[in-house]
Amino acid sequence: MNDWPEQWSDDNRGPRYGRGSAGAQPEGARAMRQVRRGPAVPPGQRSYGDPGPAAPPYGAAGVPQQPSYVDGQGYGDGAGYDSGYNTGQVYGGGRRGGSFVPNDNDPDPQVDRYRPRPNWRRRIKWTAITLATVLVVTSVATYFWADSKLRREVDLSKVIDRPASGSGTNYLIVGSDSREGMSKADEKKLHTGGAEGKRTDSMMILHVGDNGDTLISLPRDSDVVVPSYKGSTSGKVYPAQGRHAKLNATYAEDGPTLLVRTIEANTGLHIDHYVEIGFQGFASIVDAVGGVTIDIDKGFKDSYSGADFKAGKQKLNGAQALAFVRTRHAFAASDLQRTKNQQKFLSALAHQVATPSTVLNPFKLYPTMGAGLDSLIVDKDMSLWDLASMFWAMKGVQGGDGTSMNMPISGSVGGNLVWDKAKVKTLVNELNNDQKVTVSGT
Repeated sequence: MNDWPEQWSDDNRGPRYGRGSAGAQPEGARAMRQVRRGPAVPPGQRSYGDPGPAAPPYGAAGVPQQPSYVDGQGYGDGAGYDSGYNTGQVYGGGRRGGSFVPNDNDPDPQVDRYRPRPNWRRRIKWTAITLATVLVVTSVATYFWADSKLRREVDLSKVIDRPASGSGTNYLIVGSDSREGMSKADEKKLHTGGAEGKRTDSMMILHVGDNGDTLISLPRDSDVVVPSYKGSTSGKVYPAQGRHAKLNATYAEDGPTLLVRTIEANTGLHIDHYVEIGFQGFASIVDAVGGVTIDIDKGFKDSYSGADFKAGKQKLNGAQALAFVRTRHAFAASDLQRTKNQQKFLSALAHQVATPSTVLNPFKLYPTMGAGLDSLIVDKDMSLWDLASMFWAMKGVQGGDGTSMNMPISGSVGGNLVWDKAKVKTLVNELNNDQKVTVSGT
């Protein structure tokens, strides 16, 4: 039976090679059926070339209907076969790594769309550069903002006949009863009264060195000899007359420069920096950090300062903290016990300011810095680095990395506390040489 269409025979096929072939050479490559894009060719017409005899209709002489190609999709009946030659997607051709991205609006949804893999190394690099830039800009802006708020009002160059500087750095920290910026309501709330002018309620020397930091309280009632000094406003030099006075009286007489001059003359210790804070500023700093936790050994009350505390660990707000550091009438040791409470609280405050919850929280850090810097009065040579060093040293003293003590006392005269001259000399010598302190105070 002849399977070829009518009017075709094996002779029409030309020479063949292989089984049943009469030709000695292999047959040439057959041309692939041309893919026609456009409307399907109606039955009975040829898809290319000159018109020729129409193909026999389907079913004639057992000839099956041949498939027609429509728009390169093959088999116009929608069977979905695609050789891939029309799209270039043959055996995964064109896939060079990436992830498949479906697109519902794609006119040819059978063609895979691929997105290149993200370059994570490049992304991480630029993210790091951006974060570093933001950090640097923020740090620089914060530094200049904070530096501009420091009140550099004390000129230590006006202090005359000063002792030589020793090793380490010595800060004189003063708490004054200044009511600057306080309303009548504030004075009532903080139990400060409304006295004019300002006096000093607390004085401390903080020595920062390589062999441990030392915090020394100077009782306000310490008996000192008033030396010669240069007036802070008049510029006039007042000669020494051998006059004795309470230490805090020298501050009331001519302010910070006479206080520094008196301490240096009576100890031989060079004061490098001066820091002063008033009532309102102290309370504001405590409130800005959200209060300070402190452990009170024994409860006490004081109508003068408004103190009313029970024993145990508790968090003090600004008003309570001010009452705590000002109280002296409730103690038998009076000012000596008050200086110990002041040391204890200031160290706890410095520790609270330096905690990550404050430093890393801009909503707490900036209010704290603003409250502190606005209320501090410092010397003209004080930098932010010096101030930071002071706070870190106070934190270290509380953490056991240093020593806290009162100035050694040998007795009293007329209600004034007399320093132990031998111990003071040893203490100052150790501080000047940045040695570990061996002297103990009251």
